[in-house]
Amino acid sequence: MTEMWLVRHGQTDWNLAGIYQGQSDIPLNKTGIKQASELALKLKGTHFDAIYTSDLKRARQTAEIIARQVGAPIFTDPRLREIRQGVWEGMTIEEVRQKYAPDFNRDPEFINLPRAEGAESLAEVITRMVEAANEIHDRHNGSRVLLASHGLAVAALYLTVKQSSFHNIYKHIPENGQPLVINVDSKIELPDFRQYPA
Repeated sequence: MTEMWLVRHGQTDWNLAGIYQGQSDIPLNKTGIKQASELALKLKGTHFDAIYTSDLKRARQTAEIIARQVGAPIFTDPRLREIRQGVWEGMTIEEVRQKYAPDFNRDPEFINLPRAEGAESLAEVITRMVEAANEIHDRHNGSRVLLASHGLAVAALYLTVKQSSFHNIYKHIPENGQPLVINVDSKIELPDFRQYPA
């Protein structure tokens, strides 16, 4: 079994302003650095075999702050990135709600469809997160690892492991700098995407 701590990066200025980040490379702000530092202090003395991080600044900074306290090596994996939000990136939630209302209000159960032009579908995010987690599990079976990633990406992997519905996925996005813990004892199976509307 591999114990995986899924950590959402600390706060950024775009989080604070309610701007869609997606894969835009936004760094932590002062609050985000504090959140990561506080989590790192809580984890001090906890052994992690390794820390895996998205290659985006906000996740990588979070991973580096934690690594200084727990002493674990860091490995970068772009598959741990946030969902690509296409044309929504850089827009506020209110701007997206006004300009793209039908797509914004679409039920998350439509996981095979991107919500915005140039975006990824949730199914694509689930697939790459599961691929990364399975490789990490194979490499660190019997150990504890930490994955520094992003809100929707973390929730997608968490719900997949729990074999839960994706209908309320946004309710499972942790706060900035907060972890979700999963235990992986065998290969994580992908959901049957054919059962979802397209």
